[in-house]
Amino acid sequence: MPNSQQEVKVHFPNEIVGGVYANNMIVTHTKEEFILDFLMVAPPEGRVNARIVVSPGHMKRIFEALKENISKYENNFGTIKAAETPRGEIGFKK
Repeated sequence: MPNSQQEVKVHFPNEIVGGVYANNMIVTHTKEEFILDFLMVAPPEGRVNARIVVSPGHMKRIFEALKENISKYENNFGTIKAAETPRGEIGFKK
C-alpha cells in the first residue's frame, strides 16, 4: 500500500478559539497516560483552565515538539529566562 497523506479538517469550537491563559501546570501520570492540568493561579486561589490527557507515546512527541520549538524561538529571539517556581500550596498534591 503506498504511503499517502490524507487531509484532515479540524473543527475549532468557538468557545476555545481565543485560548485560555495558564500561568501554572501540574503533570501527573499513570502507566497508561499523562495528565496535564493547566491552571490560572491568582492568590488566594487557582482554577484549572484545561486538562489534557495523552498516551505516553504522544507525550514523547509533544516533548520533542516543544524542545524543537523552544530552540527555534531562542535562535530567533534569544534565550528564554525560566519563570520563578511558584510559592505556596495551590490545593493539589502528587
